[in-house]
Amino acid sequence: MNSMNISTDSLTKKTSLGLTTMAIGTYGIYVALAVIYFWFGGMKFTHYEAQGLVPLVSNSPFLGWVYNLFSVDLFSSLLGVLEVSIGVLIAGRLLSPKLSLIGGVLSAGLFFTTLSFMFSTPGVIEPGLGFPAITVAPGQFLLKDIGLLAASLFVAGHSLTKLETT
Repeated sequence: MNSMNISTDSLTKKTSLGLTTMAIGTYGIYVALAVIYFWFGGMKFTHYEAQGLVPLVSNSPFLGWVYNLFSVDLFSSLLGVLEVSIGVLIAGRLLSPKLSLIGGVLSAGLFFTTLSFMFSTPGVIEPGLGFPAITVAPGQFLLKDIGLLAASLFVAGHSLTKLETT
């Protein structure tokens, strides 16, 4: 990643701690998203994971139709292929920012879609406490996707910036 453009003080040749920390964090975002996609995507090939998707997907206004075309297990496997592919594209930053740009955009789209489940999946709001209290699952499970959406947008923007400056 070309040392993330860490700037140095030309007089002292010391690297800024803030810039070093930011570079480590940038690498960390790429690695974390790739690992998440490899792990979550790999789990999509199990019947256990496929069954766990049913309440989310079947209640979605965007994806509720997929079980009319595909079995629960086949849809989950197709999603697994997509997720592992996104992980490969994000990790592809080592080869080309074009790859990670595509991965970041696809990732953002996927997390935008999963965040929409917050509004369509029954059981997100904790009934005994009302809004804004949310359940652990599916509520808090879906809420984490806000951070993953932001990380995806960061990867896309960081990759695009690299393409624009080379």
